[in-house]
Amino acid sequence: MNIKDVHLSGGCHVVVLGAGASIAATMRDAEIHGLKLPSMKNLPDVVGLNGVLSHFPKELIQDNFEATYSNIAEHDPNNPYLNVMNDMIYSYFSSMELPHKPTLYDYLVMSLRDKDVIATFNWDPFLFQAWWRNYLHGSSPKLVFLHGNVAVGYNIEHNMMGRAGMYTREGNIYFEPTKLLYPVKHKDYSSDPFIHLSWDILQERLDKEKCNTHNVTIFGYSAPVSDVEAMGLMK
Repeated sequence: MNIKDVHLSGGCHVVVLGAGASIAATMRDAEIHGLKLPSMKNLPDVVGLNGVLSHFPKELIQDNFEATYSNIAEHDPNNPYLNVMNDMIYSYFSSMELPHKPTLYDYLVMSLRDKDVIATFNWDPFLFQAWWRNYLHGSSPKLVFLHGNVAVGYNIEHNMMGRAGMYTREGNIYFEPTKLLYPVKHKDYSSDPFIHLSWDILQERLDKEKCNTHNVTIFGYSAPVSDVEAMGLMK
């Protein structure tokens, strides 16, 4: 389909991104500090969580970190090491930066319009960084963060998204960092206002009658069977 045809149709384009997209974005030129982008299988090794995980019974530890976190949260939901793991993961991903050269994410952001949406399941800041350094050069798509993101904060009082840990230019609105970790067995995105809003936006944009959505692209994402919300959306 020619891009002119998409534009003339007036339809919206929705792009859904998973970890494979971030891997592809840094495949040609590595993350600027040489940090490795972890998967759920090697996240404890890459981020350095093995010392923390040693405090828990071995039977709770699984090959997939999301399953491990879910087991621990179910076994001892008030354990302080849950917050320690969240902080360590947040710190690691927050340190990541896109290379200075244009990446797949830069091209993706620049190729879409303000009526389009990019929804990502990724914690890394790459998509937001690409959007931030390109948004003045033309129309920019709306970004939706379905699992939270280290680059994005939320102000519940004003229902506004912005840069995590930062204030608005006027200095009166603060953007609280978004939550990253949820027990996978009982993922309840509706319990978190920011996540709930993000899923509502995506579901609305996927409604062809409401938004005249003509194209949906899924890149680098495989919905895990355990993530009921995501599986329901994909179906």
